[in-house]
Amino acid sequence: MEKDVEKWLKKVEEVKKGNVDLSRDEDLSLALMNLISLEEHFYFTAMKTDNSKYLEMLDSVRALRKKLLRKIVTNPKGEEWCISKHLLAASMRLMEVGTKELAKKNENEANVFFKAAFDLHSLFFAINTNLVEARKLEIETDKSSENNLMSSFSRIMKKIIDCCKE
Repeated sequence: MEKDVEKWLKKVEEVKKGNVDLSRDEDLSLALMNLISLEEHFYFTAMKTDNSKYLEMLDSVRALRKKLLRKIVTNPKGEEWCISKHLLAASMRLMEVGTKELAKKNENEANVFFKAAFDLHSLFFAINTNLVEARKLEIETDKSSENNLMSSFSRIMKKIIDCCKE
């Protein structure tokens, strides 16, 4: 795993030298998360109200989400398109659960959800910046290990994403 991390860090340096604006993609990924969430809300509202107009709105939002997702997921292999969409959706939901736990003053529990959300978000970027190929992913289940694969991606993403870059 050490060799993998070193290899990824070299790729990070290449990305940085190329002046790639990952902050734009990070902002776009958050917008995509919200579009996925809107799709879910339009679906449930249509079902709860029996109003098919919400399904039309869902379809419009989905079309926009697909168009924008292509700006980050540019050359998907295998099921990387769906993997990417679900990584963003799961990350968004975990952030929301963490926020709810924080509101209940359960800071430790909130942090568990926030870390999981960031790890998934980092995995999304690891796949879509070609730091790793989806078929090579071996996510360790040892929760006590700080050196598992997703934590490695999270450490790398903290180094290369600067949301304040204008």
